[in-house]
Amino acid sequence: MPILKILQYPDDRLHTVAAPVLQINNNTRTLIRDMAETMYAAPGIGLAATQVDVHQRIIVIDVSEAHDQLLVFINPEITASNGLSDYEEGCLSVPDVYGKVSRAESITVKALDADGKFFTLDASGLLAVCIQHEMDHLQGKVFVEYWSRLKQARVIAKLKKRHRHAM
Repeated sequence: MPILKILQYPDDRLHTVAAPVLQINNNTRTLIRDMAETMYAAPGIGLAATQVDVHQRIIVIDVSEAHDQLLVFINPEITASNGLSDYEEGCLSVPDVYGKVSRAESITVKALDADGKFFTLDASGLLAVCIQHEMDHLQGKVFVEYWSRLKQARVIAKLKKRHRHAM
């Protein structure tokens, strides 16, 4: 399974709104396996298809310590949310940048799994944060865009400087 290239902020493709998955087939399942492999290799706890330049509503998440509890969400929708908390977040598309974002403390999400079976999940804590973060990607939003324009400009400058030094 190939490791997919993760788009880096501020790449405009990260702002593409993902389309619903109309049919789950072998190509869909291959993408899910490749996304999971990419997420684990990064290493990360969540990855949206948008981040690998595939603009379909697919998310993979594994917040387990052993990295052995992969969750797949196809066409996810949050149907309920409760509370509000600030969480320190990071993102594979914004490497080495971390900061607080306010999100719902708990959510209920409905989606399809990799076999096309409908499920509903109640999530709280880190899992709820991760689901909301990855669903933002499907809407073309990156977590740093919750911050002030000044703070976003600093992040972009930091990433551009790092990119120049890497060349």
